[in-house]
Amino acid sequence: MEILSIIPARGGSKGIKRKNIKPILNKPLVAYSIEASLNSKYITKTIVSSEDEEILKISRDFGAEVLKRPLELALDETKTAPVMLDVVEKLEKKGYKPDYVVLLQPTCPLRDENYIDCAFDFYFEALKRGYDSCFGAYNIGWTHAKWKVLHNNKLEALYDFRVRPRRQDINEHYKMLAENGAFYAVPLDILKNVKDFIGFNPIAYVTPRIIDIDTEEDFKKVEDILKARENA
Repeated sequence: MEILSIIPARGGSKGIKRKNIKPILNKPLVAYSIEASLNSKYITKTIVSSEDEEILKISRDFGAEVLKRPLELALDETKTAPVMLDVVEKLEKKGYKPDYVVLLQPTCPLRDENYIDCAFDFYFEALKRGYDSCFGAYNIGWTHAKWKVLHNNKLEALYDFRVRPRRQDINEHYKMLAENGAFYAVPLDILKNVKDFIGFNPIAYVTPRIIDIDTEEDFKKVEDILKARENA
């Protein structure tokens, strides 16, 4: 069975300059995902996609294969699925066709090979029950009190607040999950047909929250956690 991991790591980033190669404990951010992928017992090929030569060189140095990404797929508004499809199409032209594709965002350095392998164990069991894809997630609570704050501070209810359920009447149907960005797995045919890394009938691999780095504060939190792991 061939399992391809794709790590999308473009050079530009709005929030933190050169985020994907910013060092954490003297190691570039992207390296953590590369090492986790290479050490997984399931993943058979690890590809970093980037338009940036420095990122490509660093990725090669840490053992990943690399593919140069077209500049039109490295814009601020570029979505991840077209980047994954670009990788798949290029590899297919070289004669490589995976059974499954897993997306590993480089902004999740706390996700290691143990997380990946446990997520795959969970996913492969779920496939037997009719699920088609899997993503990492964490529990964020219950819908009876959830509101979305829009950019203009207008509120949008995420539940039917006109039929407000009592707390004691809430059941599993109302539980809410958020993607953690650490793991997305999908069969190749579904990725190509849906043009997305979440299929028609996904299942969530739920764990405590994993930090998906977005801010300098996130970097500091992750660094502290990694230091604690080293000293444990």
